[in-house]
Amino acid sequence: MTSYARIKFPAGFWTGLHQLGISSHEVVRKAGLPLTIINEPVVTASQYFSIWQAYSDIMGDTAEAIIKLTTGFETVHFPPTVLAADHARNYRDALTRMARYKRLCPPESLLITEEGENCTIKLDWLHTDQPGPPMLTGITLAFLLKLGRRGTGQPLMAKSVELSDLMGDVKSLEAYFGCHVQIGGNFNKLTLHKSDLDRLFVSYNAELLEILTPSLDQSLNGYQNNKSITEMVKWMMKRSLAGGDSTLHLIAGELGVSKRTLQRRLHDEGINFNHLLAQVRQEQARGYLADPSLDIGEVAFLVGYEDQNSFYRAFRHWEGDTPSSWRTKHLDTNSIN
Repeated sequence: MTSYARIKFPAGFWTGLHQLGISSHEVVRKAGLPLTIINEPVVTASQYFSIWQAYSDIMGDTAEAIIKLTTGFETVHFPPTVLAADHARNYRDALTRMARYKRLCPPESLLITEEGENCTIKLDWLHTDQPGPPMLTGITLAFLLKLGRRGTGQPLMAKSVELSDLMGDVKSLEAYFGCHVQIGGNFNKLTLHKSDLDRLFVSYNAELLEILTPSLDQSLNGYQNNKSITEMVKWMMKRSLAGGDSTLHLIAGELGVSKRTLQRRLHDEGINFNHLLAQVRQEQARGYLADPSLDIGEVAFLVGYEDQNSFYRAFRHWEGDTPSSWRTKHLDTNSIN
């Protein structure tokens, strides 16, 4: 995927900046973009990231920028995708809608898993090979917690937060999330108390959802139909491998179809789900093994194997060699070239 993908830009973003006393012209100039982009409904992923990075640079401290925009943005400026979540029945319903309709306005992608007493939301990037700026990562996760607080009317606290990049004043982020914030992690994820997901939203509006949901679903179906099902399933697998959740059930649920329907659509394209999963694991394993900073155990985990021996057996089946031997040969070849 490339950074030339078109991204829907939040219509209320510039208004939100104005409320904070920040000039949209100043942000655009800082981003090195033409002023006409302020009135553009779509931008490239590269332009999108540049705008968010410029806002962060102007604010100076990323954590402060995250908190100010998250807490200062008025709901009147929310797009329909967010309004559908804001007026959901409960926090779980709201998060599910956010993850589902986020595919209409990439590049952020959300993967939600529930296990034990935890609900974890992992953020990944679509349509671009470059990671999003720390500012955008932080504000996306902060907004998800704000969604629960606003909807329930309760001062909900996160259980933990993991961020891969530096975020400025971490203490202020911990005060906002109400938990420890780990910096320099392998993922960008927000972990919530699973018990909070059943909290009802005081903002629940069934009539509004009856209007918004069919329109959003129709738009989503149109977006999905423009992509091959194989391509979509493949990127879903890649972003969920490390959590061990690349199951037919999970991916069918994210697509909003039954397992049987997903299997049929893959079959129509000549693809078997398990064969595709093995292919994705093999591709990801080769990429991770090319990074000498990752040990074999980490690579096994990142491609979805809790048991390192199982990874060894699978890799030998794919490549006819052990992961260690393959890595040595690959790195030696690169050094020669």
